[in-house]
Amino acid sequence: MSVEQLKKVEAFSDVIRERRSVRSYDPSYRMTREEIKALLDDAILAPSSSNLQPWRFLVIDQQEMKERLLPIAHNQQQVVDAAAVIAVLGDVEAYKNADKIYSRAVEAGYMPEDVKNNFVPRLEQMYGGLSKEAAKGIALIDGGLISMQLMLAAKARGLDTVPMGGYNAEQFVKEFAVPETYVPVMLIAVGKAAAPGRPTSRLSVDEVTTWNTF
Repeated sequence: MSVEQLKKVEAFSDVIRERRSVRSYDPSYRMTREEIKALLDDAILAPSSSNLQPWRFLVIDQQEMKERLLPIAHNQQQVVDAAAVIAVLGDVEAYKNADKIYSRAVEAGYMPEDVKNNFVPRLEQMYGGLSKEAAKGIALIDGGLISMQLMLAAKARGLDTVPMGGYNAEQFVKEFAVPETYVPVMLIAVGKAAAPGRPTSRLSVDEVTTWNTF
């Protein structure tokens, strides 16, 4: 490993080890829309099934809207104190963007046009034929990938986050008029910590790893 590669590993190691789930936020700290978009710009580089990028975001940064979210999120104080709450959603009909996505790949020189013209119809047929549960499962997996990337990108910027699954998803969908093709993945509060997140203990690699077969 080169010196430059070692430095990158060390920097990344610092980010993942400094990240904590923070539940106490400085309510006076604000993020601009540009800062939030820059954070999401890093997050959307996450991988996804067939590069269909099914993630969608509802950014809740107005105090009035955070107050509306509070009871839906079981009155977790970070909802109103954090600079923003980002709802990560998964579009189960993301395959309908396949032509747009792969046309851009052709324009960028990443893929020959004849390959794209053969590939896209097969993608649309395959994903369009999935059951609702299968499509939802893919959206949730891809939503989890981008959620982790978002939280690490936030920590690299000196920000703090906490992922939240403890909320009433049905009420959330209704209150915030979430399109019916979107499934809620999680809520992520982001801002500046007012108190550090608690360190946690972890199982060792040997305790969670088996080689080749069980």
